[in-house]
Amino acid sequence: MKLLIDRGAFMKVLQRMQGIVEKRNTMPILANVLLEASENKVNILATDLEVFIRDSAPASVAEGGSVTVNARKIYEIVKELPDDIVDISTKEEKTSIKGGKARFSILGLPARDFPVFPAIDEKGLAPVDNDVLKELIDKTSFAVSTDETRYNINGFYLEKDGPLLRMVATDGHRLAFIEKNDAGGMMPGHVLLPRKGVMEIRRLLDEEGSFFLGVTQKNAIMKKDDTVISLRLLEGEFPDYRKVMPKEHDKSVVIDRAGLLSSLKRVSILSSEKIKGVKFSFSGKSLTVSSSSPDIGDASEELDAEYGGETLDIAFNARYFMDVLEAIDEEKVRIELKDSLNPGIIKPSQDYTYIIMPMRL
Repeated sequence: MKLLIDRGAFMKVLQRMQGIVEKRNTMPILANVLLEASENKVNILATDLEVFIRDSAPASVAEGGSVTVNARKIYEIVKELPDDIVDISTKEEKTSIKGGKARFSILGLPARDFPVFPAIDEKGLAPVDNDVLKELIDKTSFAVSTDETRYNINGFYLEKDGPLLRMVATDGHRLAFIEKNDAGGMMPGHVLLPRKGVMEIRRLLDEEGSFFLGVTQKNAIMKKDDTVISLRLLEGEFPDYRKVMPKEHDKSVVIDRAGLLSSLKRVSILSSEKIKGVKFSFSGKSLTVSSSSPDIGDASEELDAEYGGETLDIAFNARYFMDVLEAIDEEKVRIELKDSLNPGIIKPSQDYTYIIMPMRL
């Protein structure tokens, strides 16, 4: 393989690969990217066997070929090269990289050992509104479980229901639910998407262009121009979110979102480090948030609130509450409650619901 490639274009693609490559070294080749040169471009692939990504950059190819090299090292080398044109050549598994007067030679692994990229039927891809998908991810990602042993909630539940595109996430202590109209969207049905792969898609959605989404029995595929991300679907049954969405809440409070968020940030400083519990006391037209730690001290703050129900004390994890307040931009937020033992519901809009379990302090 022998080629010349623009440093900026090459670096952009290599940077995109950094979040995908496997860093735990269970299989050495998963720490590498695959470079495939042919005609007038270079295809670059990376995977951790759960998420696959393929992209390309234009190049002047004198001799085609393929090789795998360490993803982090080649990115760092290309990033620091002094020249705008990168000269790459390979001999067996040794790759030579030149830029200006700088010379590097790095060892790789055989391209034949690199995992095969999943087959993609582009006819099965449908256009998707990237702004809609971004909002779905941004308003649910913080609620996804990070406990890898609970594989059925260690991802995003994505559902197409007629014109609606719906996303749900939960970690067992809270649940985020959002649905939006999407004229294109994916095929009808539902899938469970891995957290890591969805966050890679989220980064791609910040770019300009047309996006296409498709689902097979085993994979979900996102495509934009030459960039293709394939996610291996999670197995297992996502909890029936409809059953956990409370229906009998007779108390409602409307409060300024920014004011509540600022107050929680202050008061939670003196909450317990382990549970981050903060007490919410509703009375008259006010809300008092307070925290107490036997080893540190206590804090409280009163806020104006539109509340006309009976006095109610309930405790929540402050971090869980702040997560949703940071994810939305409405000026006012509605909190629906029943009593101190049942979940609280935060509804900033008709299409978004956030459920948070109470705590015992």
